[in-house]
This record gives sequence, structure tokens and C-alpha cells, in this order.
Amino acid sequence: MSYANQMPPNHALSGELRVALGQAARRIRQQRGEAGLTDPQYNVLLWLTKKGPLTPGQLADIERIQPPSMTRTVNALAELGLVQKSEHPTDGRQVVVTLTDAGVAEVAETRRRRDAWLTERLQEMTAAERQVLTDAIELLRRIAQS
Repeated sequence: MSYANQMPPNHALSGELRVALGQAARRIRQQRGEAGLTDPQYNVLLWLTKKGPLTPGQLADIERIQPPSMTRTVNALAELGLVQKSEHPTDGRQVVVTLTDAGVAEVAETRRRRDAWLTERLQEMTAAERQVLTDAIELLRRIAQS
């Protein structure tokens, strides 16, 4: 459907927007660093980047998954040398998960690849098309915050 010629009703627009955003997000997520992490593994590295050291339970709560699943994810990341597990300072039954230098590098490389991929797509567009996307950024942020 050409949006320049005909605006769809809101329910049709919402469906098409949802599909287009999902497809774009999937294409961006396909760009990965050297470790080739799964999305859940990469998400753990992102949370550790944003929040600092966390327990597997805290990570499970953030990701809204069961603790045993998070434990498996953390163990896989530890085996790859991307996170380090250490004793919890006040609760001997728990561990604290910390990002290693290799984990920091993996996040940086994945971001670099994703930005490079998206930059290439944007360079294929006209200046007018890039302006439409620039204008849409604020609208998408408003949608995400409501």
C-alpha cells in the first residue's frame, strides 16, 4: 500500500507498523559480534553494561524468565569468558555476575556491526527518505514510552 496516496485506517496502520518494526528489529539483531551470541545471551551482557554486577535472580527478573533458564545462560557466558561469577558479598548462597573485558568488547563489537549495517541501509536512501525517518524517531519514542 502506498502511504503517499492513501492513509490506512488506524487499525490497519498499527498492524503494518508492528510488522515493519518487527522485521527491522530482527534484521538489526542478526548483526552480531564475534561470539555469535543468542539474543538472550546478548541481553544479559547489555543489562550488565547498563546496571553493573547483578545476581542471576536479578537478571531473571529483568528478563522475565525462570531462574534456571538464566543460570544456564549465565553459565554459557561464563564458559565463553564474557562474564565472571563471584561470591555474593552478603549471601553465600548466591553469586554475582560481572562483565569481563571480553564481554565489554563483545557488546562494543555487536553495536559497531549493527550501526554499520544500519548506516549502509540509510546511505541507500534519499535525503528525503532519511528526513522521514528522522521525523519518525520522536513518534516512535512516544509510542515506546506510552
